[in-house]
Amino acid sequence: MREGNYVYADKTACIHQLITGSEGAFFLSRPRRFGKSLLCSTLGAVFEGRRKLFNGLAIDSLEWEWKKHPVIRIDLNPGNYAGGIEILKETIRNDLENSATAFGLNLRGDIASSQFINLIRDAHLKYGERAAIIIDEYDKPLLSTIDMGDLREEIRMELKGFYSAIKSADPHLKFVFLTGVTKFSHVSIFSDLNHLIDLTLDPDYASICGITQEELETGFAPEIESVLEKSGKGRKEYLEELRRFYNGYRFSEEPLRVYNPFGLLKHFRKDGKFLSYWYDTGTPTFLIKLLASQNINILNLSDMQVGENDFHKYDIENMRAQPILYQSGYLTIKDYDEEFGLYTLDFPNAEVRSCFANSLLDHYMESSDETAGSLSTALSQALLKGDIEGAINALRRFFAAIPYDIIKESENYYETAVHLIFTMLGFKCRSEVRIAAGRIDTLVETKSFVYCFEFKVNKTATEQNSEKALAQIDSKKYLLPWEGSGKRLFKIGVAFDRDKRNIGDWKAAEASG
Repeated sequence: MREGNYVYADKTACIHQLITGSEGAFFLSRPRRFGKSLLCSTLGAVFEGRRKLFNGLAIDSLEWEWKKHPVIRIDLNPGNYAGGIEILKETIRNDLENSATAFGLNLRGDIASSQFINLIRDAHLKYGERAAIIIDEYDKPLLSTIDMGDLREEIRMELKGFYSAIKSADPHLKFVFLTGVTKFSHVSIFSDLNHLIDLTLDPDYASICGITQEELETGFAPEIESVLEKSGKGRKEYLEELRRFYNGYRFSEEPLRVYNPFGLLKHFRKDGKFLSYWYDTGTPTFLIKLLASQNINILNLSDMQVGENDFHKYDIENMRAQPILYQSGYLTIKDYDEEFGLYTLDFPNAEVRSCFANSLLDHYMESSDETAGSLSTALSQALLKGDIEGAINALRRFFAAIPYDIIKESENYYETAVHLIFTMLGFKCRSEVRIAAGRIDTLVETKSFVYCFEFKVNKTATEQNSEKALAQIDSKKYLLPWEGSGKRLFKIGVAFDRDKRNIGDWKAAEASG
């Protein structure tokens, strides 16, 4: 990266704090494509004493003895582990052999754990310095086989035995660092690593992966200017769009948020196109299945509250959806209540919100002739054209696809559902909008239209609450603040049929703009 004159967000001050604070074994969980591998490479270069690579970076001016330590790297990201236990054994064996060759040593032992211990000891003896161990994506084999029962258990036991070597070799170790998406419980895999220090929610390391706003605006200034020149957008407008689409990840109780680096880099490489780069690199199939199996309300993922202990409940035999959704990057910390120790989770940004909704819809509509993508397209096109009937029909198809047992009969439920549909699909949507005259249920704005929704629930087949809803919009003058905006204004009364659990009657009319 230094020789090729690439952009590098300097995280070495944070790295220096980590490696000088205390010796031990450290664990960091971050979502995929978040820079964990680059962090591992940087740590490896530091412990290998390659000071020239750090010329001009923060760590170069800080106190650090640039000794050459033997660094053993294990990268479990490659490998199709669903192909069997031998894939895992081969991946580990290759990494151990690569390290041994680099040290001028031969592997000793018949199984991976004994080879690992012997390599650590032999490297310490040869170099005269204790070894550093860096294991990237330690949990990839488990996540790849999460729904494959016997194979998953076989892989778990293999990994548990392999990682136990770290504790046995403790006198020969200077530094140990493991990364992954999830931290499975001690019983599952880390029973011998009870000294593992978890940095995942530590405020001191909240920005060690990801791009901060300051790093974006300074390190990527030429790329930003290039997009502005080609698009004709204003700087403030463009930066806000970047923040809304790729920022929003928060990894501690502190309010600092970071951008997903993969999405950001792909965005600049694609001349500023706002596409779902991070999400498209992997489909959260096991997460969707987990949500369905635990009967979690798919429309209640926003504003989910969890305690700090919930972040540590990663039992492979009894996985809970909420912490997995957080660690894998589909939810992030929105707020923290210090008094009660409660974290509020929400979708990090527009990219994840809309794409996760499509995945959920695809799952629940798999027996239907249409896909979530076609539904999203239909709803989007209808709202962008002012086609209210088309939008209502698309919403009806959505409600028809929701499992019967999670639909509630309250007005608030339907209001929340519609709000999430719009926001997940990327629309500017606000609910419970308070104005001088009252409270608007849901307001959706596009470049050309403003849609004001009022919701009611029909309790009998003869009720026509949509008329009452429309009358309420008129009497309360809900659209008055948008008159003169230059946009076409629509008032829409929607009544939900309690028996059919879907939209019943509805009425709409255009208001003066």
